[in-house]
Amino acid sequence: MKQKLKFRHELKFMVNRHQYFVIRQRLRGLAQHDEHAGRSGEYHIRSLYFDDIDNSALHEKLGGVHGRRKYRIRIYNGRDNLIHFEKKIKQGDFIAKVKEPLTREMYDEVMAGRIETLRNPDKPLLMELYHEMKDRLLAPKVIVDYVREPFVCRNGNVRITFDKELRTGLSALDIFDADLRAVPAIDDNLIILEVKYDGYIPEYLRAALQLEGLRQQSASKYVICRKYSKTNAWEDY
Repeated sequence: MKQKLKFRHELKFMVNRHQYFVIRQRLRGLAQHDEHAGRSGEYHIRSLYFDDIDNSALHEKLGGVHGRRKYRIRIYNGRDNLIHFEKKIKQGDFIAKVKEPLTREMYDEVMAGRIETLRNPDKPLLMELYHEMKDRLLAPKVIVDYVREPFVCRNGNVRITFDKELRTGLSALDIFDADLRAVPAIDDNLIILEVKYDGYIPEYLRAALQLEGLRQQSASKYVICRKYSKTNAWEDY
């Protein structure tokens, strides 16, 4: 059965360390850390992004296409107990996400090119991925690695995240590689601030974030990290 899409607003900003400390201090009295973050208030995310033979996801993002989609495998804190294959759909400033769990064995099969493991008529997303890999040669392109500090607020179902230490895996594609040496993809002073919400942002949160004083940016982690793995001299992201 096909999952019903739920679209949410998504705003992205690039902030410096000083702005991050100021905004985080304000949020501490207004929102809560995500329960999955643990004592540190943070967790580690590593994603493996896929694209087709034409690099459609990359070029559609660079071209500002209104309706886009991206596929990725995501893990948390370097563990294989929770692996998801995700599809992110973007329509302007609205996003929706569909995901299916993978076992470590399924991940290994996909990475070995044995895509039959995804062929499951009861799992529409996995079937879609199977056909994308078979017909459009969807394949792994780049690892995106960062530390996330998430805040949540019930009012408006708001989720605010600070994504720090953004790194790229360059040509490495195994997200479970213990020897992976990811390299910085942006200046250490920069942090990606993302704000997701349903219908509205409470005014007290808007004031704390000072959204009017921030410049909204695309800040695509996939595009930022892909620029370090160009295969042709003419590619310029």
